[in-house]
Amino acid sequence: FAKEKRIKEKVLPEKCPFCNLETQLSPLYQCPKGENWKVVSVPNKYPAFSEGEKLHERKEGPNKILDGVGFCEVVITRDHEKQLAQFSKTEVKEVVDCYQARYLDLMKKSLIKYVSIFHNHGQEAGASITHPHSQIIAFPVIDPDLRGSVEGAERFYKEEGKCVYCMMIDWDIKDGQKIIYENKKFVVLCPFAPQTAFELRVYPKEHLPYFERMNEEEKDFFADALQMALDKLYKALDDPPYNFYIHTAPCDDGNYKNYHWHLIILPKTGIWAGFELGTGIEISTIEPEKAAEYLRTQ
Repeated sequence: FAKEKRIKEKVLPEKCPFCNLETQLSPLYQCPKGENWKVVSVPNKYPAFSEGEKLHERKEGPNKILDGVGFCEVVITRDHEKQLAQFSKTEVKEVVDCYQARYLDLMKKSLIKYVSIFHNHGQEAGASITHPHSQIIAFPVIDPDLRGSVEGAERFYKEEGKCVYCMMIDWDIKDGQKIIYENKKFVVLCPFAPQTAFELRVYPKEHLPYFERMNEEEKDFFADALQMALDKLYKALDDPPYNFYIHTAPCDDGNYKNYHWHLIILPKTGIWAGFELGTGIEISTIEPEKAAEYLRTQ
């Protein structure tokens, strides 16, 4: 799965739009404050959604349309070359602090029902700018992928009286074969049915529906688990392109006590073709137990 000669675009810092940001944009978040910032969140200059006070719902024939109302931000780390997989736990914690701070602010905005936090690394993963950065998009709907996850968790709880994620986590910890790393509060594992080879998931061990409600101790352990997961992928697959995103309970005032938030890491180890696109069924090219065994050695 590791490509020996992966093409990597080189962009000089002087030509990078994310370098010398203090002269270009007013930050929405900055850690630490001042010229020596390490992590900053700024408005996206090319947003997928725009600020607005109304959705202007309407129909065109059988189709329902809403205005693209929302907020788009870019979370940028200062070093032009150093990516998250090379960060220390303390540096990852600073990024997590920014994610949480911006989430807490954006969830209060008018019309917002969900805040999506994601990170694209590498051209194959959709990173159009090589300078390491994440994105945060707040929008007025709950996306189908998350809705399916939330509804599935609720349905399982009604049938079994337990959180489906807690059951899976408990089983995997006892079994041990798919576990990559664990600390006091979090576990990193290869899921039973991965979407891609070497997919990783980071779960809180305690049943927690909301990412944004983590306390300082929990954020420390989450940063440790995330840093370890990215580091192992970096070493095992020779710096693969990947996406990660956070799945957390929506912020629309609904009752999501039976959901269990988590972070999903999807390395670009394959390409969906006709069968996968036509059926939604992934063909697994390596068992999660074997992927986990290999990653544990890194």
